[in-house]
Amino acid sequence: MAGPGVTPPALPLPPPAHEQPLPPVLPGPGGTRLLLGVPYAAIPGVRPLELDLHLPPGDGPHPVAVFLHGGGWRVGSRRTAGPMYRDVSPFERVARAGIAVASVDYRLSGEATFPAQLHDAKAAVRWLRARAGELGIDPDRIAAWGESAGGHLAELLGLVTDPALEGDVGVAGPSSAVSAVVAWYAPSDVAAISTDLGADPMDPTTREAQLLGDPAPDVPELAAQASPIAHVHPAAPPFLLMHGAADQFIPPAQSERLLEALVDAGVTAELVLYDDANHMWLGAPHAAEEALERTVDGLRRRLHARRDDEEVDR
Repeated sequence: MAGPGVTPPALPLPPPAHEQPLPPVLPGPGGTRLLLGVPYAAIPGVRPLELDLHLPPGDGPHPVAVFLHGGGWRVGSRRTAGPMYRDVSPFERVARAGIAVASVDYRLSGEATFPAQLHDAKAAVRWLRARAGELGIDPDRIAAWGESAGGHLAELLGLVTDPALEGDVGVAGPSSAVSAVVAWYAPSDVAAISTDLGADPMDPTTREAQLLGDPAPDVPELAAQASPIAHVHPAAPPFLLMHGAADQFIPPAQSERLLEALVDAGVTAELVLYDDANHMWLGAPHAAEEALERTVDGLRRRLHARRDDEEVDR
């Protein structure tokens, strides 16, 4: 024991969780392979942030889609893509189509307010790029895909270039840019969600108020910073937006306004609306299946086109 006034020697600490060796690769269905519970960022005083990686059959390097779950920034898990997919794994479907899926957990609004969630999403992309050789993925073909609140974060990944919003979580150095965005029923204009719903924008219990830490009218600059529509620029990657026309939780006007802003900026963008589909495709099983098919097709076209363009440049 050290005497009075003597500082004891510091204990040796292991490297951060995101720098440690990868876990064993597990066999998955249909020839896919799985790395589960992989830390991508270690934050002092916070649980390590983890992702599950679903790898396609065969050798890589494979393109990869970073999936961000929904849940109003308040609940949710990397293990699910919503209640309409209990009997089918969207991640397996995408992986069997030749695209790896990194399904990511991020800090929820009870743990930290915005922009922590964006910092986490960007950290996941940087970690994938830094470990791409070990993982068998292509660091130049990374897309963002998300549903609901996760779709909001996927849109921000495709649009935010401000270094002040990069964060200092996890691996530093690699780019957090993505080559394509797919967003399902995402809130794209955070400040206007309550207005679009005909609700009280000063209600402190709304999901967006909990994300921001205050009702949006009280923090207009932060609400704008958290809104994908405020970050649209001409160099943004292609966007595929999908929304239920009968969505009672995030009105389709949110995606319609983002589409208009993207097109006005010259960005390649498409919006698919599904009649009778509520939030999370509830009430419309056909929409859940068609949205997944469109997602697989859209990711393959956009990520494979990216590879073809790079080969031409070389």
